[in-house]
Amino acid sequence: MVNMKRDVHELSQQLLHKEYDSLSPREQPVIRLISQRLYVSRDVVTELEQSLSFGQRMADRVASFGGSWTFILLFFGVMVFWIAINSYVLIQWQRHFFDPYPYILLNLVLSMMAAIQAPIIMMSQNRQAAKDRADATHDYEVNLKAELEIMALHEKLDALREHQWEELIMMQNE
Repeated sequence: MVNMKRDVHELSQQLLHKEYDSLSPREQPVIRLISQRLYVSRDVVTELEQSLSFGQRMADRVASFGGSWTFILLFFGVMVFWIAINSYVLIQWQRHFFDPYPYILLNLVLSMMAAIQAPIIMMSQNRQAAKDRADATHDYEVNLKAELEIMALHEKLDALREHQWEELIMMQNE
């Protein structure tokens, strides 16, 4: 444990030229992963989706279906059918079927559906925003680790090149 702390502090100085304690909360885990030679890459969205409750998964499905052309066309068909049946009965037999002309019951159904669907869609959008934030944070960590690894490789190559130049100069001097 003490050895790992020393490695982490040395790595943060070597790669970022900062003290480990002064690193941001997003940089510290990356330095720890580099010191342990662990990978940062993982599927964050899948991890988040596996932790969803039944209600959250249902909200996502409702929002997905409610925002599709299938729903729009299906609902349009139901509305046309509703209006056609009520209008036909009104015109044909001069009496009301189950929803008279201004279609008050249809308006009530539409209002109730909008009132129920809106918060469900908002929950789904909030969850999608959280997934996007987690994905962006993960991308940052992966990019930072890749950048730090590339910097370390450059330093190794520079050291090797310097060593080769020294050997070449020594060989020329001999």
